[in-house]
This record gives sequence, C-alpha cells and structure tokens, in this order.
Amino acid sequence: QVQLVESGGGSVQAGGSLRLSCVASGYFDSRCCMGWFRQVPGKGREDVASIDSVGTTSYTDSVKGRFTIYRDPAKNTLYLQMNDLKPEDTAMYYCAADSVVNSVGCPPPIYRLYYSGQGTQVTVSS
Repeated sequence: QVQLVESGGGSVQAGGSLRLSCVASGYFDSRCCMGWFRQVPGKGREDVASIDSVGTTSYTDSVKGRFTIYRDPAKNTLYLQMNDLKPEDTAMYYCAADSVVNSVGCPPPIYRLYYSGQGTQVTVSS
C-alpha cells in the first residue's frame, strides 16, 4: 500500500513563497506520474501541476511562471515550489500519484490518479 504525506503548507502574505513536499512510502515506483491539485471549499478540484516518468512537467495557466514542480527519486519525494503567491492560490493542496509507470505521460486529470494524500493548507493574505 502506498501512502502520500504532504507538508509545507502555511499562511503567507501575497508575494511570498512556500515549498510543498510529498513523501511517498510503501512500494512505489518513483517514475510514476505525480502531481498536485487543489481545492477550495464549495468549489471543484483543480489540477495545478504534474510531472511524468521522464520529467516532463505541466502546469495550469494560472500558476505558470510562478510554480515549479520537481521530484527527488532517491527520496521518493515530490515538491512544489510556489513563488509570488496570490490570494487566489489559497486552497487545500493535495499530492497525487499514479499506480503504474505510464510511457505516454500523465493521464489527466491529476486529481483522479490512483493515490492521493490528506492535503496541506495554503493561505495567502492580501
């Protein structure tokens, strides 16, 4: 059984930065597609970023140029570096991972990948 545990959320002012981490434990192939999605209470889930088996990354338009997704396979850890945060980035952020290595990239949407964590809250004040 694979478990994903997120950390790194918090409260920051607009323009600030946070780095989210997601550690995968259990029998997990670090080449599997992984990503981040977020959700605001009362709204739907939104894909934020993903990284596939060969390191190709994808971002939703609203975070391009501000967020960077990367992984450390040796530590089975996924990261999301978030810079120039805006109040509209306020949400619960979840890590997600696929259960198999996909040679054709990450299958969207990220929030429907096989595994997901419990989330970490990000709050950005103006």
